Amino acid sequence: MAGLTDYIRFLLEQDEELRRVWVTGEVSSTNKHRSGLFFTLQDREATAAIKCVAWNGQLPKLAQVPMSGEQLIVLGSLKVYRERGEYQLTVWQAFPAGAGLQALRYQQIRQRLEAEGLFDPQRKRSLPTHPQTIGVITSGTAAAWGDIQKTLKQRYPGLQVLFSPAIVQGDQAPQSIINAIKRVEKDGRAEVLIISRGGGAVEELACFNDERVVRAVANCSIPVITGIGHQRDESLVDLVADAAVHTPTAAAELVVPSLAELYAEHQQRAIALQECVRYSFERAENKLQQMQNRLRRLRLDRQVQQDFQALSWKRQQLIRATTVRLKQSVQHVEMLRQKLATLDPKAVLHRGYAVVRLENGAIARSAIELTVGQELSVQLGQGEVKVKVVDVNDF
Repeated sequence: MAGLTDYIRFLLEQDEELRRVWVTGEVSSTNKHRSGLFFTLQDREATAAIKCVAWNGQLPKLAQVPMSGEQLIVLGSLKVYRERGEYQLTVWQAFPAGAGLQALRYQQIRQRLEAEGLFDPQRKRSLPTHPQTIGVITSGTAAAWGDIQKTLKQRYPGLQVLFSPAIVQGDQAPQSIINAIKRVEKDGRAEVLIISRGGGAVEELACFNDERVVRAVANCSIPVITGIGHQRDESLVDLVADAAVHTPTAAAELVVPSLAELYAEHQQRAIALQECVRYSFERAENKLQQMQNRLRRLRLDRQVQQDFQALSWKRQQLIRATTVRLKQSVQHVEMLRQKLATLDPKAVLHRGYAVVRLENGAIARSAIELTVGQELSVQLGQGEVKVKVVDVNDF
């Protein structure tokens, strides 16, 4: 018995296919144990069942905790219990049936791209405020393209729209979207890019979770806005885009402002500016009136008149004092002139005196200094004569 069980366990646990197996079924019973959650999966016809266990360490990692009556798809590995002769599925992951594999692929790609930093908010670029040219990527036959055109025309007439058609559903959609992005970038005129499609089932939107498309949007040189369907769950393209909304119309509303709203805002600013100017003018007028009233109370005109009179009186005093001082100075100068006149040697000569000079020009002051025959110069009141000493008397 033990040998057979060991052999069966060896066959099952060593099988590569059974080490990683997907099983779909309905949860028929659950039993929460201290070591984990035990439950049974059975097919819809209840013709087959398998026992499963999700250990406590794995339970928080499950996308869907098994509950009775639910349809699940679980990922796990088979394990044989020798003592009971039973086999059991050890569960690693569980998803709602129908979306399980797709959800798993979504989570794997999301975790990998998130680890690379592609969803980092710091990577997101700001959108241009008033773009003149925008690019649009969607299906040319989809209602989304019509909604976008209508919204842009209503909100921002005259805007240049570059349409780059793409398949937005099916196996060919990822490469078609990537090619459409490349066309817009190569053109070089678009300032912002809308990637959009209408609503749809989860599987119809799978191209917007394709890793190739996500990387193309992340590497796009133009800011990208996504408006993909009405799904509550965000696609990976939404996460990597610079801005994301839920409908094509919302994307068109986000990419350009409404000229009507801009005009209304302009009118409001003009009115506010007028009010501000009027308020400033009234304040200035009130302040001027207050200053005028204050001037009237201070009677500055009378003060100025008094100051002018005082200044005039001081001016007269200054003129009077200056006149007296000038008169005294003139008299003093005249007195000094008379004194100088009396001391002037020429005036003495005019009274009959003479100045005797030696040949070297020095004044002869004593007869002792003179010798007979010496020539002298005699300066008179008028003119000068040359004389020769004929006799010297020293008395």
